Amino acid sequence: QVQLVESGGGLVQPGGSLRLSCAASGSIFSINYMRWYRQAPGKQRELVAAITSGGLTNYADSVKGRFTISRGNAKNTVYLQMNSLKPEDTAVYYCNVDGYGSTGFNSWGQGTQVTVSS
Repeated sequence: QVQLVESGGGLVQPGGSLRLSCAASGSIFSINYMRWYRQAPGKQRELVAAITSGGLTNYADSVKGRFTISRGNAKNTVYLQMNSLKPEDTAVYYCNVDGYGSTGFNSWGQGTQVTVSS
């Protein structure tokens, strides 16, 4: 079983920055993708950013040029650097990781609230 622990959410003013972290632990042999999703009230969960084991990244159009996804040196950690935050970025942000351990897995974090407001 693979567990994900997220941190870094909070309240920030428009134009500010936050850095989210997600650490995976448990029976992990390899990781394919690490992703960040978000879900705003009354809206569907949407993919924000993803990174492959090889370091390839992709982003939602709404965050390109403002958000950066990266993996830590330990490779089981993923970050989301969020700059120039807007009120419409307000949402619960979830980490998602898939890979192989004792079996294939696709795990979700508990979510962390990001609120952008003056």
